[in-house]
Amino acid sequence: MNYIDGFVLAVPKENKQKFIEHAQFMDSIFMDYGALRVMECWEDDVETGVNTDFRRAVDAEDAEAIVFSWIEWPSKEAREEAYRLMEDLMKTDARFDSTKYPVPFDGSRMIYGSFAPVFNLP
Repeated sequence: MNYIDGFVLAVPKENKQKFIEHAQFMDSIFMDYGALRVMECWEDDVETGVNTDFRRAVDAEDAEAIVFSWIEWPSKEAREEAYRLMEDLMKTDARFDSTKYPVPFDGSRMIYGSFAPVFNLP
C-alpha cells in the first residue's frame, strides 16, 4: 500500500507566490524521485477550534496562512530511498543554499509526519 508524508505550516500571506515557487521546485524533485502525487493546499476555510486547531498547532500569526500538504509515495521503502537521494542532492545542488534561496516560511513551526494508510476510497 502507498505511504504518505503530511505537512502543516504557517506561511506569511505576503509570501504566497514565493511559497508556490518554492513548493514547485521541491515538489518537482519529489516527483523525480518517485512520488506518485504531491498536493499543496492554501488556507481557505480554517476555523479556530475550542481545544486546538491548525493555527495553534503551528503557532500561526494573523498575517500568516495555513498550508496543508502531502506527498504520496508508492511505498515506505520508496520514500526512504528518495529522501536518502535528496540528502545527497542537498549537499551538492546550489539551489538548496538557504542564504541564496531562503525558504519563505518558518520551518521550525512546521508539523509533519509519515503515515501508513489503513484504507482508501476511490
